[in-house]
Amino acid sequence: MDENMKQFQKNLTELEVEAEHLLLARNQLVENDKLRNGNREALTALRRRAKTTKSSVPSAFDSIMKGVTSSRPLVQEVCSTCGNHDYSEQTWMSFPGTDLFASIPFHAAHTIIETDQENLDFEAKRLQSLVKEKSYLISETGAIADAISPGVLKSLVTLSDKPK
Repeated sequence: MDENMKQFQKNLTELEVEAEHLLLARNQLVENDKLRNGNREALTALRRRAKTTKSSVPSAFDSIMKGVTSSRPLVQEVCSTCGNHDYSEQTWMSFPGTDLFASIPFHAAHTIIETDQENLDFEAKRLQSLVKEKSYLISETGAIADAISPGVLKSLVTLSDKPK
C-alpha cells in the first residue's frame, strides 16, 4: 500500500472516531435533557405542594429587615422551595436508576433533586461544548460542507414548478 493511501486511511479512521464521539455526545445530551425535564417537573410538583414559587419566598434581605424591628434573630433561613411549608413532612421519592421508593423528609427530597439538577446542568454545558468542538474538528477536515457550492446554488435558484 503506498504512503498516500495509508495517510488517507489514517485520516478516515480519525474522522470516523471523531464522528462516533460526536454521535455519542449528542445521544448523551438527549438523555441528559430527559432527566433534566423530569427533575424540573418534580421540583414544580414539590413547589405546588408547598404552595410556593421561586419568587414567592421572601429574600434573605427581607428576612433580615423583618428581624431588625423585632426580637427575633437577624438572619432567618428560608428555603426557596419549602417556604413556610413543614420541611420535615415525609414525601415519597424514587431514586434515579432504581425502582426503589423511599419516604424521606420534604426538604431532603427537593434538596437532592435540586443538587441533581445542578449537576445535570453542568453536564449539559460540558456536552454542548464537546459537540461544538467535535463538529468543528469534523468541519475542519472538510467532511461537512460549510457552504453550498455555486453550481448547486444556481440550480436551486433556477428551479421552477412549471412542467416542460
